[in-house]
Amino acid sequence: MSEPTPTSFRHRVIAGFIGNVIEWYDFALYGYLAGVIAPVFFPSEDPVAGLIATYGIFAAGFLMRPIGAALFGWFGDTYGPARAMQISVVLMALPTLFLGMLPTYATAGILAPALLVAVRLLQGLSVGGEFSSSATYLVETAPPDKRGLTGSWANIGSMTGSLLGVGAAALTTNLFDADTVASWAWRLPFLGGSLLGVLAIWIRRNVGDSRHFQAHHENRTDSSPLLQAFTTNRRETLLAVAFAGCYGACYYIGFVYLPEWLSAQGLMDRGGALAINTGMTFLVIPLMPLFAIVGDTWLPRRTWIAIAMLALGVAGWPLHEWMLASGGSLASILVAHLVVFSLLAVPLGSGPALFVEMFPARDRLSGYSVAFNVGLGVIGGLTPLIASSLIAVSGLNTAPAIYMILAAFGAVVALGFVPDRSRVALRL
Repeated sequence: MSEPTPTSFRHRVIAGFIGNVIEWYDFALYGYLAGVIAPVFFPSEDPVAGLIATYGIFAAGFLMRPIGAALFGWFGDTYGPARAMQISVVLMALPTLFLGMLPTYATAGILAPALLVAVRLLQGLSVGGEFSSSATYLVETAPPDKRGLTGSWANIGSMTGSLLGVGAAALTTNLFDADTVASWAWRLPFLGGSLLGVLAIWIRRNVGDSRHFQAHHENRTDSSPLLQAFTTNRRETLLAVAFAGCYGACYYIGFVYLPEWLSAQGLMDRGGALAINTGMTFLVIPLMPLFAIVGDTWLPRRTWIAIAMLALGVAGWPLHEWMLASGGSLASILVAHLVVFSLLAVPLGSGPALFVEMFPARDRLSGYSVAFNVGLGVIGGLTPLIASSLIAVSGLNTAPAIYMILAAFGAVVALGFVPDRSRVALRL
């Protein structure tokens, strides 16, 4: 079978990219507008309880991710990542549309929050399979010497979607007064996101499976891919979960928890910290493909990621100490963000290819989905709670730095047991 033509390959990259844009657009949008949505779907007598319930539903969507990972992993390994991508994007686009059309508590009573729960659970299910399906598809369809670069487009899509979601929410809240936003304008960015979903469905309508899956599919057995991931390939799955969990902890400290830590320590107001965080996200987007090229051409992918994680572990403590000692000087905060975000751009860019290369075709998507959603989604997602608890228990303001150091070194140890396959053909 011939390699994809430049045009078809470009189409495949866009197809892999666009689904992750939608996924994280919706999640960022919902998180940003939670305070506005809460009184719409829950009784307004207790605003705090309403906000908690709204964020609880947000968390429930994440809890569906492991289930989605198992379902889409099995489906993708059986029928192909391309088919999994086509289904996942529909299951993401429809809930976004539905959320923009849901009745309010004032008009539908208890039915309104019940429908909101159903929509978020359905979307969480699809999210569990979207990233790993698209990343697997991108890497499998890439030229052998560009697997890292091609796979990085999955995370480029995620970052782009997050920025678009925050931007759409900010635009809505600035264009309309508070009453208008609370009344109906909050629906506009969700309805707009559904149009992006229609575009994604159209782009993915004709994508075909890679030759790697086709070769596997011709000789496929009836054994369960998910069972294979936890039996025959148990070692790869456990190593992937360990690396994803450790790397995910570092990711969440930098991208999610750092603004809260700066605010809690009185070093910077939350708005300023979030602005710096957003600016650094813009920086990471071009760094991911550039750093992925390093793993494709200069350094073995495993070695390149291990160097970045080791450097992150070494830098974690002094950077936090510097920010505290300087009283939150702008220079210390900017340098800390620049170092942390730049180093995290290495696994963000090269990580998708590394995960895909770990598994054989028969259970590649199942193993990747479980590792990504359990390691990064569950273990990594608990990081803000763990970091806050460590400060409370230990009394050390730099406790999150200690946690990041342990996680970074844990990632390096896990990588030490992972064979580097960045210069060989994907496993069949």
